[in-house]
Amino acid sequence: MNPLANRRFFLRQCLTWGATGGTAWLLACAGAKKQPVAKATTTAADPCSDLTGVDPTDVQKRKSLGYTNKSPLPDSQCYNCKLWVPAKEGKECGGCLLFTGPVNPQGHCTYWAPQV
Repeated sequence: MNPLANRRFFLRQCLTWGATGGTAWLLACAGAKKQPVAKATTTAADPCSDLTGVDPTDVQKRKSLGYTNKSPLPDSQCYNCKLWVPAKEGKECGGCLLFTGPVNPQGHCTYWAPQV
């Protein structure tokens, strides 16, 4: 068979499959819904663990920074870190300059730095 004919046949087949398969693929994507934001259960004992509304990327960032709600080091807690954002009036949880979401004052992460 002629190489030019093979190329034409191949391109014709690609266009045919691309038009029908591509359209179906786009229609399938159009009906897809956005994944819900990760939710954590809220406990009355620890409201700082409630990650409702926190983007899953930020939840992963918290984990990668080694954040825990309870510091293993008594002198290295979130409330005495220079990255600590104090809790607003009437709230129990503060924040952190490194990630979003509630932060327990007695928490800790690997980026803890003493206040000066």
